[in-house]
Amino acid sequence: MSDGKTRILRIIARLNVGGPAIHTILLTSALNDDAYESVLLCGRVEDDEKDMSYLAETKGVKPVMISGLGRKIDPMGDIRAFVQIYRYIRDFKPDIVHTHTAKAGALGRIAAVLAGVPVRVHTFHGHIFDGYFGRVKTSIFLSIERVLAFFTRYIIVVSDAQKRDISGKYAIAGGDKVRVINLGLELEEFADDDYPSGIRKKFGIGAGSIVVSIVGRLVPIKNHRMFLDAARRLVAQAPGLDVKFLVVGDGEQRPFLERYSSEIGLGDRVIFCGWVEDMREVYSSSDIIALTSLNEGTPVAVIEAMASGRPVVATDVGGVRDVVEDSVTGYLVRSGDDSVLSEKIMELASDKCKRESFGKAGRSSVIRRYSKERLVDDIKRLYREALIDYNKCKKGV
Repeated sequence: MSDGKTRILRIIARLNVGGPAIHTILLTSALNDDAYESVLLCGRVEDDEKDMSYLAETKGVKPVMISGLGRKIDPMGDIRAFVQIYRYIRDFKPDIVHTHTAKAGALGRIAAVLAGVPVRVHTFHGHIFDGYFGRVKTSIFLSIERVLAFFTRYIIVVSDAQKRDISGKYAIAGGDKVRVINLGLELEEFADDDYPSGIRKKFGIGAGSIVVSIVGRLVPIKNHRMFLDAARRLVAQAPGLDVKFLVVGDGEQRPFLERYSSEIGLGDRVIFCGWVEDMREVYSSSDIIALTSLNEGTPVAVIEAMASGRPVVATDVGGVRDVVEDSVTGYLVRSGDDSVLSEKIMELASDKCKRESFGKAGRSSVIRRYSKERLVDDIKRLYREALIDYNKCKKGV
């Protein structure tokens, strides 16, 4: 410790739009006070990703950029990033190194072990063991994570379902080492029912139209094709229902998805609007939020939508069930089943009372469970416990 403060070095691969970036920025900002000194290391986002550095700036966080650290595997870049991380650890002398996401977790923890950092903590915001790679590559990544877990004091997961995966299904670490700490977000700003519906105005969507939105990177794991197939079914079955489908986000699959939407005859029913910085405009303009991912940790868009009082129709994967209560705050459907997805969206689109009931229940649920204040308290408690355990071991207690 320096001047009585606990030094925290937080490492993430990149600050692209999503839960991990929000999570690390909020924690770095909150843990800079009389008791803690925190620094955030990160790499640069890819050209097809939205950068959340603007959020870091608004929270007074100045990330230290690590060249070579990013999404893609690049042996020379990874070596360069590792050297930079190791040198920064040696200079900063943190009490705790806390890593987030897979590559940062590997490079950061190895560097922390070699530099003799007392406590290493890693957070799985999701995982790459289902839906990302083939069996051989997945097996290699699992072996690496099991070795890294041995040198990690605590592994944090963001849902109970994820803990079952990490400590049970994939046997990365024992249950005593894996701790569930739900995401924490600034949700109060989403609870404004009178926020302007800017997206409707921008794209000329009438007040009487039902807007179904999906939010996320346009990448294979998010399975936007299922969303478009459900839209096609709904339009075919209820051509007179005034429904618009809003795709919020960007990524490598956008050209394919735009082409596919046109090929299946959706025309102006689907609007690709790219990234939107003020997500309150999206939720205030939407009546229903959909999620079609093949795999998820804890989906931030779903939590924000529920805080905004919007019902959700989502695939029952990963930690989604820990957020959405089926038939209470929304509907859960089987992954890949666009027929049931379409059916549930149509049901909500045709029933305003049910939309309002689900929305009210969802807001009450997430505001209570996913606050930033709860997250910060949980993390502080874990850090204190980890340092106490370390000092006991050091003294031979």
